[in-house]
Amino acid sequence: MKNKKWLILLIIAFPSFFWLILETSTINSRKLPFYGPKKTIAKGDTTYYRVTDSFYPTPASKDLAAIQDPVYVVIFLSHKYRPDAYRLTGLWEYLNYKTSKVEYIPFVLITESENSKSQTGEELKKLNSYKNVHFYTWPKTSFDSLAKTYFVEKPYYIDYSFFLLIDANRHVRGYYDGRYVSELKRLIEEYQHLRLKEEKQKLIETNEIKSPA
Repeated sequence: MKNKKWLILLIIAFPSFFWLILETSTINSRKLPFYGPKKTIAKGDTTYYRVTDSFYPTPASKDLAAIQDPVYVVIFLSHKYRPDAYRLTGLWEYLNYKTSKVEYIPFVLITESENSKSQTGEELKKLNSYKNVHFYTWPKTSFDSLAKTYFVEKPYYIDYSFFLLIDANRHVRGYYDGRYVSELKRLIEEYQHLRLKEEKQKLIETNEIKSPA
């Protein structure tokens, strides 16, 4: 009988204990910023700016199932940067020499198109051979309009050639200069952080004990 009481007690206490472990773990040891305008609403809650990614996940010539990940990385490759493959040097480095570090991260590269033809340079087209790199073309006439929705109230030094980390709620959580390996390393770490936060929330919701109606 005593053993049953202990078992019941453990069942009841486990969700709370599990939550405590998660709250004190490294998952919460850092806070990623939210970029863009924010608004304070009732009870001290804050709403953050969201991007509209109507194009995602519908890239050209790629298996849609491959990029159903709710967290993704996007870069807008303006026509003026088309020949500048060096702006993706950090990504090239990881794809070629440290593939396992980035093969699970969906990279969405949006390029300008004119008369339904992509303006992607030959060097950039080589990226299309990687399963986690997805190209999407956007009409040149409205390319800037789309890109600007991702750069609302951005830091002054951020440009189109930067990677953007987008979370599951479509908030911009980071900007990264793709020319540098160190920036890609930071992107990978912060992407992993967001995914861990998501998994934590799912576990909490799964183990939540709800009061009977």
